[in-house]
Amino acid sequence: MNLDAKLLSSHRTQLTLTALVSGVVVGSTILAFQRVNRLSKVKNLKDSIPKSSEPVALTDYGAAASTDKDRTLAASALRGDWDEDLIAEQLSRNATFLGTPGLAAVRSSTIIVVVGCGGVGSWAATMLVRSGVGKIRLIDFDQVSLSSLNRHAVATLADVGTPKVHALKSHLAAVAPWVEIDARNELWTLADAETLLEGNPTWVVDAIDNIATKVDLLAYCHSHGLKVISAMGAGCKSDPTRIQIGDISESFEDPLSRSTRRRLRQKGITTGIPTVYSTEKPGPGKAALLPLSAEEFAKGGVDELAPLPEFRVRILPVLGTMPGVFGLCVANHVIASIAGYPLEYSVGKSRGKLYEEMIAQLAGQESRLRGNVAGLRVPLREEDAGYVVEEVFKGRSVVSGYYTRLVLTRWEALPEKEDGGVWGMEEHRIGIDGVVVMTKDEAKKHEKEVLKGRKSAADVWGPEVVARVEERRKEEAEYAKYR
Repeated sequence: MNLDAKLLSSHRTQLTLTALVSGVVVGSTILAFQRVNRLSKVKNLKDSIPKSSEPVALTDYGAAASTDKDRTLAASALRGDWDEDLIAEQLSRNATFLGTPGLAAVRSSTIIVVVGCGGVGSWAATMLVRSGVGKIRLIDFDQVSLSSLNRHAVATLADVGTPKVHALKSHLAAVAPWVEIDARNELWTLADAETLLEGNPTWVVDAIDNIATKVDLLAYCHSHGLKVISAMGAGCKSDPTRIQIGDISESFEDPLSRSTRRRLRQKGITTGIPTVYSTEKPGPGKAALLPLSAEEFAKGGVDELAPLPEFRVRILPVLGTMPGVFGLCVANHVIASIAGYPLEYSVGKSRGKLYEEMIAQLAGQESRLRGNVAGLRVPLREEDAGYVVEEVFKGRSVVSGYYTRLVLTRWEALPEKEDGGVWGMEEHRIGIDGVVVMTKDEAKKHEKEVLKGRKSAADVWGPEVVARVEERRKEEAEYAKYR
């Protein structure tokens, strides 16, 4: 290469490097400008939000004679000057409803702990404070985001980016400054349970949407004798008439409730926890849980996308009104329970009798398969039958998917005995892992052709049904490891 060519090459290299450096500088300048511009817009937006001001006088239409007095007392309370007369006036409607002793019980409640201060928890906390509870503790690690505003009870644009517990406390302090509000911007964990639930709380409100943490909280409260009420899933729900309050063993048609029940059962807890849940069924045209997008998968592993280990990463479609209804139901239950007000919830017909009949029918089948053994019983309890029907097989026949006239049936035939006889009462006893759910007619066919006729289940029902049974068994085997 001659000298001119070398100089030309060197000059081109310098130009290329200069262009690259200039591009980086320009790009950085643009990004910095965009960031400053974005922050400026956020500041302007927050500055434009009207600040609280002195109450304006009402018009002559319908103004109460006591309005001036009320405004004067309210202004004094906000300055920290209040007395029992003011509190009694503010809570007068509650006193009329609950009675003086009932309201006194609410006001003297030791501590009400609300774990999770999002859509459900914020509404529960708001109504507990408005109803006169004496002390309340708010626990949440998260911050208010723009997407929180469609369902949060009190958060405004000015609260975006602040801890949910602090936003909630500041707003509620303006409602009832005499209520002791303990805001803890912390993640509830089992390791910190003793500290976070200290003070012998009157009630604990579970408004957590992460299953593992929810189960830990409920199990801790149950084992330590703390009254706790749990709010189940409000996501993808739209029918407020389907919301129920009842024991966790009675909840159904709710995926979060099902998963929670299943994990609690592994810890030996099957009843004793009141829950708020929805019986609304999914259907065509209704909202469903959204999967992760390709862009989100490209960011890293699924576990890396969650804010914390084992936290959900899928997007929950939420109609903003529904978490509020859940939260109000929670608060209603707590207030009425503390006040001793009678509660009579209609949660539908109990399925206990149905499960007893299923066990009896299964025992009858086992007896027939063993040569009509008299007095044969199967080692299944009512809760075992309910678990198999509701949790393992989702309340539907494994063959047709129908959910009426269901029974339990043995899935696999008893092994053939070498001497041609039949098995006795204690041999090859049936358990949870050996039964499936079918309709009565399907079970009769299964008994005739598979259990007695020795045909394969695949020949009778098809490979899809066999695969479905194996899938449910595999899933149950994973849960059984923790029992």
